[in-house]
Amino acid sequence: MKTKYIIFFVTLAAVVLLDQFLKAYIGGSMNLHESIPVIEGYFNITYVKNPGAAFGFLANSAPEFRSLFLISVTVIAIVLILYFISKSTEKEVFLTFSLSLILGGAVGNLIDRIRFGEVTDYLDFYISSYHWPAFNVADSAISLGALVLVVEIFRRRT
Repeated sequence: MKTKYIIFFVTLAAVVLLDQFLKAYIGGSMNLHESIPVIEGYFNITYVKNPGAAFGFLANSAPEFRSLFLISVTVIAIVLILYFISKSTEKEVFLTFSLSLILGGAVGNLIDRIRFGEVTDYLDFYISSYHWPAFNVADSAISLGALVLVVEIFRRRT
């Protein structure tokens, strides 16, 4: 099997499985809006549901529109990522890795949207009363994948 496909499948599976396991664990062991301090004053595990996208985007729109829009955009992104991975070469390890992280995160959140109509978030970072919007492993994988992709694009330009 080609190295890029091993990187792809291992990364995708690790992200989706970890994301879904933690969401199920949080949902099964905590009450909605319950918070467990991890690092007092900076980080809690807080069980929340996000009907929108990143930072609550579209959270207040009509549920039917929001669901159709977010699922459609995610499916289009998945198709595009699969296309770019299929066209990548064996030497483009960081490209494959970054796209696999993004895909794993997209699939993890898509599963929640299809099953529940909203996404489970639980990582709550803050300083005093200033909170970063809660997020999850899927969101983290998307962000990390995007960062690696940007670094890879700049690396290729030099």
